[in-house]
Amino acid sequence: MKRLHWYIIKSFIGPFFVTLVISLFVLLMQFLWVYLDELVGKGLDFSIILEFIVYTMAMLMTNALPLAMLLASIMTFGDLGENNELLAMKAAGISLYRIMKPVIVLSILLSIGSFYFYNQVIPVSYKKLIALMSSIRQLRPEIIVKEGVFSNDIDNFSIKVGKRSANGDMLYDVMIYDHTEDKGNVTVTVADSGTMKITKDKKYMILNLYSGQTHSEMQPQDRRKLTFPSRTDKFQKQSYFTVLQGMELERKDESYFRNQNRALNNSQIVYFVDSLGKQLERQRIDNALTLTYIGPLNASLSKMARKDTFPMPKLKLTQYTDVDSVLKKSSASIRLNIINGALSSARGNARAVQQSEEIIVASVRNLNRFGIEWHKKYATALACLVFLFIGAPLGALIRKGGLGMPLVISVLLFIFYWIISTTGEKFSRESVASLWEGVWFSTIIFLPAGIFLTYKAANDSVVLNFNSYIEFFKKIFNSFKKKDKENEQELPK
Repeated sequence: MKRLHWYIIKSFIGPFFVTLVISLFVLLMQFLWVYLDELVGKGLDFSIILEFIVYTMAMLMTNALPLAMLLASIMTFGDLGENNELLAMKAAGISLYRIMKPVIVLSILLSIGSFYFYNQVIPVSYKKLIALMSSIRQLRPEIIVKEGVFSNDIDNFSIKVGKRSANGDMLYDVMIYDHTEDKGNVTVTVADSGTMKITKDKKYMILNLYSGQTHSEMQPQDRRKLTFPSRTDKFQKQSYFTVLQGMELERKDESYFRNQNRALNNSQIVYFVDSLGKQLERQRIDNALTLTYIGPLNASLSKMARKDTFPMPKLKLTQYTDVDSVLKKSSASIRLNIINGALSSARGNARAVQQSEEIIVASVRNLNRFGIEWHKKYATALACLVFLFIGAPLGALIRKGGLGMPLVISVLLFIFYWIISTTGEKFSRESVASLWEGVWFSTIIFLPAGIFLTYKAANDSVVLNFNSYIEFFKKIFNSFKKKDKENEQELPK
């Protein structure tokens, strides 16, 4: 039996690692496609790009593991079924449960490792990835001077080049507008040729121009005159030396992002949720106190009014004014002032209610994000085991190995799982459903389906044999046809 178990494990490990690499590659390409504009054209070193890819792959590992488990289990057991190896094992008295046992143990270990990876490694990778992305976003694009187009990538200079050499070192028909004095296009330099070099640390630019002239407009001494004097300076060689701002990568401190939900492990999330919950409760009490407080009337009205107090849950005693007694003892002008003041106070309270509601809804949504992340780490880890009970019986039932049919079925099932998970998380985030209902909804659907498929595969059911369904509907159709004939015979002639 041990030899059989080792054979099953060897048959499973190969497809699992292959599908894991494929899943990571597909998810990575999808992620890079979204953020491609932020990476291209900024002159990033290969080490920075490699670092970005490593952090991204670590973040995508939680989605790649369940997909790889599903695809590998379908491929492994589909290949065993296609080669009649499952049939031979069952003929020898080995049940499907015993055949799946080593893969189940391996899947449990993988789920535990997935939870540890999600809880310990991903928070660190997330902080590093967000810090790196934030640094890259602030990095200015690499200076690229195109032919026939003005380039404004260099501070205080606008450069146009008529033609560039094949290697890009020489520039021809150069025109430069100098905006260092911030007076508009008053200084323009034209040269036959030139070279532009940027230092290795990308802090400075050296621009050498050859055989040209500089035209400068000067301010007249008498401002009432409409004519402006100008000056032209010819040169054989002229150099510009300027400081480049934002051309080098300045890394942000990772501590700025340590309080985000994905940057925390579960123990830190529990502490954060407790703190945010207390803060939200204080906010609600403060809002209630603000709305239930009525500003004191002026001294004359205060003496005329009957006053008592009433308790509020979790609030201090609040003074209550009997408005009717005040209005009866007041003149018409004073009653009008009181009514106008009440209307103004009501409008202010309505605005305060709307603003406080928006603040509380945003706070609750933020609190839910931390709770979703706490549940999601367990649900994602368990997904590896759930997909095993989906994929293994499916492979045994369809009896197709390779990457054809298993890949199609895996992608469709995973997309369905992802849609349900995303929808459930959105419901939990918007407080439409509780946290555990939204996050665990996909598991609640897929786990019973996996148990059902495993039971059917263990009993050699024809649940995926379409011919059996065709025969079933044929029998129903024939039974209805037979009843119609019997009814026709019973009708009187």
